[in-house]
Amino acid sequence: MEEPRVTEEATIVGSLVQAYSICPRQAWLMSRQVTPDEDNVYLQLGRLIQSQAYARERKELHLGHLALDLIRREGKTLVVAEVKKSSRASGAARLQLGFYLYELKRMGIEAEGELLFPEERYREPVILDEDLEKEIEGLKKKIWALIYQPLPPQPERGKFCGKCAYNEFCWA
Repeated sequence: MEEPRVTEEATIVGSLVQAYSICPRQAWLMSRQVTPDEDNVYLQLGRLIQSQAYARERKELHLGHLALDLIRREGKTLVVAEVKKSSRASGAARLQLGFYLYELKRMGIEAEGELLFPEERYREPVILDEDLEKEIEGLKKKIWALIYQPLPPQPERGKFCGKCAYNEFCWA
C-alpha cells in the first residue's frame, strides 16, 4: 500500500507537534486520523477550559495549517497565545507554540508567543530565538520520519498515559 503524498504544511500541525513531544505513538495515531476516546474526561475538560478561558480577548484564527487559540496586538507586537489546561506538559506546549511562531515567520509574519494556563493563573512568554528555531526544524524532521513509518511505535508507559485519550487503544 502506497503512503499518501502530502505536503509538509498539510500534514504537520501544532497538535501533532505537541503530541509527538509527549508520545510519538499518539502523534502517529493522530497522523492517521485515529480518533481518541471522545468521552475521555480530560479531553472534555481541556476543550471546556479552552473555549471559556479568556473569552473577552479570545480571537481564534485559522491560517492555513495553523489553528491559533488567541492573537492580539501589544503596541506594534503581534502576540500569539496558546491556552492549556495545566503546565504539566509545558515543554510540549512550548514546542507547539514555537512551531506556530516558526511557521508564521516562514509566512513573513513576526510574532511573539505566550502560553496561558488559566486554571493556574500563569502565563509564560515564548520567543522564537535561534535555538528554538533549530529545535523546531529538528522536530519537524523527526515527525516526518514518524509519519512515514508503516506501523506505530510500540507503546511505552509514560507519565501522561493515565490521562491520555488513547490509553485504552495502547493498553487494552
